Amino acid sequence: MATCFRLRGCLTLHLPTAPAIRGLRPRADCLVATTRPSPGPAPIRRYARGTEGLSSALLRTDGFVGGRWLSAASTFPVYDPASGAELGLVADCGVSEARAAVRAAYEAFCTWKGVSAKQRVSSLRKKILIQQRGNLAKQICAALGKPLKEAQGEILYSANFLEWFSEEARRVYGDVIYTPAKERRALVLKQPVGVAAVITPWNFPSAMITRKVGAALAAGCTVVVKPAEDTPFSALALAQLANQAGIPPGVYNVIPCSQKKAMEVGEALCTDPLVSKISFTGSTATGKVLLHHAANSVKRVSMELGGHAPFIVFDSANVDQAVAGAMVSKFRNSGQTCVCSNRFLVQRGIHDSFVKKFAEAIKTNLCVGNGFEERTTQGPLINEKAVEKVEKHVIDAISKGATVVTGGKRHQVGKNFFEPTLLSNVTQEMLCSREETFGPLAPVIKFDTEEEAVAIANAANVGLAGYFYSQDLAQIWRVAEQLEVGMVGVNEGLISSVECPFGGVKQSGLGREGSKYGIDEYLELKYVCFGGL
Repeated sequence: MATCFRLRGCLTLHLPTAPAIRGLRPRADCLVATTRPSPGPAPIRRYARGTEGLSSALLRTDGFVGGRWLSAASTFPVYDPASGAELGLVADCGVSEARAAVRAAYEAFCTWKGVSAKQRVSSLRKKILIQQRGNLAKQICAALGKPLKEAQGEILYSANFLEWFSEEARRVYGDVIYTPAKERRALVLKQPVGVAAVITPWNFPSAMITRKVGAALAAGCTVVVKPAEDTPFSALALAQLANQAGIPPGVYNVIPCSQKKAMEVGEALCTDPLVSKISFTGSTATGKVLLHHAANSVKRVSMELGGHAPFIVFDSANVDQAVAGAMVSKFRNSGQTCVCSNRFLVQRGIHDSFVKKFAEAIKTNLCVGNGFEERTTQGPLINEKAVEKVEKHVIDAISKGATVVTGGKRHQVGKNFFEPTLLSNVTQEMLCSREETFGPLAPVIKFDTEEEAVAIANAANVGLAGYFYSQDLAQIWRVAEQLEVGMVGVNEGLISSVECPFGGVKQSGLGREGSKYGIDEYLELKYVCFGGL
């Protein structure tokens, strides 16, 4: 059952009466008969239990181009993965809207690049994200299913990127080079690259934007953001907040689109001559397609692509610490992060103890349910296709001799939920050892020697993150240097930080985000030679 209302400032929205959102009442002031979108704020859609009080101004359904809200000829639905309910209809922008956004960004860049760093970052420093933390987190929880506490943490993480890059903007230093010729001096300047096309994933719909956009705007670039079709509301809410913070029109633009139009919009952004930079986070396969498009005009590109993170536990490790690290590394966001541990390599001497304690921790500490429920630690997967992949990996492993220690099947809460699963007796021939699962599956492979573990870990063609636990100092140095990944967690399962460079090697991407290095991705070096001195 669903109640249908036509709401002021947006298209028809359907309010499901599923158990997860039972008891909510639409606001009376939103029940206005109209059939056309208005330029005013889209009213609040009651996503799920616990969303009362969410600001209607933050729920936008149109694109945002040149400081104005832009409708499209068609719309696409956004669903709550926990209940399957339709949350709303969003403007399905196409190639024409993408090109309009690029033009608006380019026109804004001509002015924005000349604004002083101090002036540029004054808007980034405003605490609007923190002030709206609760509302923004509820949007993430509704559209992604991420537990509310994790969603609140993501908003704080998002705000920290803006704060960090607002500080880094004033530390974009050049160089003076003394040449062999007495009458010459050489300068090195750093200048913004231009318009940046930013394509972001659904699993961190706010933080992945601010990590890229914060650096771009601080450097003096303007941006066109194409958010994931599953979670466009966060990008549009950030547009509303950017407007409130005083970001000039055209500096931050958003063009949401459906999966059907994603390829053509991505190609349009990558081939537009006014775009100078492409920044993408997503699958390796999609990254390769975008690289191909960007190559024709030799654009600057940064890519954060797929991972297949190993989590190694050596005999010298503190088992309790290793289990705690495994829990946070594997099951954050229900295993749907690019740095989640995907393969657990445990040395023979400590294997049984680790598996036993890991299983106990899973059973004791993890609770599957709707993200708005306070006790929930594991929300739904993003869609049924994601569930099917986890299920496929489990079935394949079992058919080849793996043992289910706990979990192993879909959860009774709903079709997009899967039980946190631990497998033992896993081998390298199984799919879960060769592919990124992106779900709550922890396969354990037993090994004998350090060399064997490192060889297994490095066998993948990707290398984003890696983790290992050891109390042997010499071993720590050896393994940290030998792992073919961009980020290593030593006796630590949670490594992301705004102050540290984020990125991978091999087919896990190009460039780095965050840290003092992140802003360099949006800057060009210019050598200036002064003669006749």
